[in-house]
Amino acid sequence: MSKVVVVIGSESDRGLAEKAEAVLKEFDVACEVHVASAHRTPERVKNLAEREDVDVFIAIAGLSAALPGAIASHTIKPVIGVPREVKLLGLDALLAIAQLPPGIPVATVGIDNAKNAALLAVEILALKDEELRAKLKEFRRKMRGE
Repeated sequence: MSKVVVVIGSESDRGLAEKAEAVLKEFDVACEVHVASAHRTPERVKNLAEREDVDVFIAIAGLSAALPGAIASHTIKPVIGVPREVKLLGLDALLAIAQLPPGIPVATVGIDNAKNAALLAVEILALKDEELRAKLKEFRRKMRGE
């Protein structure tokens, strides 16, 4: 079974994690949420990133937004960064996630857009899962009002 792990830097990010969780549940994708800080608990971040039973990571972070890059530095699995609006309208976090150095890519969605992060995770998983692919096609048909 495919699994997505959502990592939040602090409890203040919980609301966005719940939005991602709701989308993943809609697609029957297993999901866990963990609190781990790139600065306060770097070993916990490393341990999460090195888990073999995870297919995609979603990392929600504001301010310096180091969490997505910290996870990506310890894994070759896809990492999706969700910048939070905490200061500077979230532009600081957006740029911090989008401007990672060559060789450590992180996909980036819009500011506070945890739903799109979850949908991107589902799209990644659907590359090798026909059932998810069918659910995504149905989701898109409904979005178009068909």
